[in-house]
Amino acid sequence: MTEKTHIVCPHCAAVNRIPVTRLGDHPKCGKCKNLLFTGHPVELNDQNFTKFITKNDLPIIVDFWADWCGPCKMMAPAFAQACTQLEPNVLFAKLNTEQAQQTAAQFGIRSIPSLLMFKNGKEVARQAGAMNTAQVIQWVQSQW
Repeated sequence: MTEKTHIVCPHCAAVNRIPVTRLGDHPKCGKCKNLLFTGHPVELNDQNFTKFITKNDLPIIVDFWADWCGPCKMMAPAFAQACTQLEPNVLFAKLNTEQAQQTAAQFGIRSIPSLLMFKNGKEVARQAGAMNTAQVIQWVQSQW
């Protein structure tokens, strides 16, 4: 029997069961038929954050950021590049702390940008401050 993992669709939020051996085969959502791995971080908000964090079986890296934050804007391309290199082993998401103040407060975000890694719905690692692509990848891989 093949081990399966749950992936929340970044387009319609349906939960998909994908064989682990097929994660690299560009799987599509069973509901909306869009790709489950887009090569871009998923935009999270107060409404979809909990489902995305708790229903995905893969580790998730969330970039807590804000529009007015210069270091956040500088790090955005590096975060997106790390996403293209580490998917489908890790999921990447972004949460605008100005628009999702409830979630930012829930996790005690005091410094942005802040990267938080979640596994099985729980925060397992945190890193504050801007990083380049290599640093993001190194930090993520050091948490496995």
